[in-house]
Amino acid sequence: MAKGILERLADGIVLGDGGYIVELEKRGYVIAGPFTPELAITHPDAIREMHREFLHAGAEVLQVMAFYGSREKLATVGQGARTFEINQAATRIAKEVAGDGLLVAGDLSATWKWDVDSSSARTLVAGMFDEQIEAQAGVDFFIGETFWHFSEALLCLERIKAKTDLPAMITLAFRGSNHTDDGVTASECAKRLRDAGADIVGVNCMRDPERTYPLIEEMRNATDIYLAAQPVAFRCSDEVPWFTGTPAFPDRLEPTQLTRYEMGEFARKAKALGVNYIGSCCGSIACHVREMACALGKYDAPEVWQANPDTPMSETEFNWERRQG
Repeated sequence: MAKGILERLADGIVLGDGGYIVELEKRGYVIAGPFTPELAITHPDAIREMHREFLHAGAEVLQVMAFYGSREKLATVGQGARTFEINQAATRIAKEVAGDGLLVAGDLSATWKWDVDSSSARTLVAGMFDEQIEAQAGVDFFIGETFWHFSEALLCLERIKAKTDLPAMITLAFRGSNHTDDGVTASECAKRLRDAGADIVGVNCMRDPERTYPLIEEMRNATDIYLAAQPVAFRCSDEVPWFTGTPAFPDRLEPTQLTRYEMGEFARKAKALGVNYIGSCCGSIACHVREMACALGKYDAPEVWQANPDTPMSETEFNWERRQG
């Protein structure tokens, strides 16, 4: 039997894939704004191709492309009745591409229906998580991601543990501070999720690597549980440390995209900071993941061409001195 996520983490760092939903919007398959995953049934080949790109780039896990795939969120684009079908189709596509070599992670995310003071909201959100969990049967483990409320993340973990015997990875998203929207610090999130039975905890989305490092350090200092980090590949600032808060979001992001080498440097630094599951989120495409794989020693680029600037036969060689400067 192939090793599961916890066995692989015990052996060393695991490299996740990149971001899907924003890139698929750029490719013309997703509606900017709602960013919902109905293309699992309308344009399945678009998802299939991205999975293949990440596989080729060196990713060791493919995430089911079901971000914002809960019933109430899909209802905003008229697809609520097809929630189960969409999640099931997205799971089937990921498993098909992953084959026997890669793991497939189920995907659950913030529902936008959470209200910490409402018992009816809790019942509604729990039901939505349950529906997605059931539709994503056959995955190797579950990732609950991009939660701004610790309490919603905790409920997601509870539902994964109640409905399956699979490992659970829960990652929080932080905007302007190290607190979730319901006032829990990154360190407290890590400790309380660990105590509630999470197998992997961490941070994902919203922030670029530079603004993610302090959160990584805070979580790493708080607990010795497996730690995950999946930042965006869009440049943020100290003034606005989260990419959705910038004027570039949602459809003017191209000038803010990080280079592949910046994401490779993130992978090296995340490893040094003690991150066990190193991945990336919105804006990170195959070239970013490939450079991260190279930085972690998980990808061997073919060497079939050697530069010869003395007798240039390409613009690369012609500009060799400038390139090396």
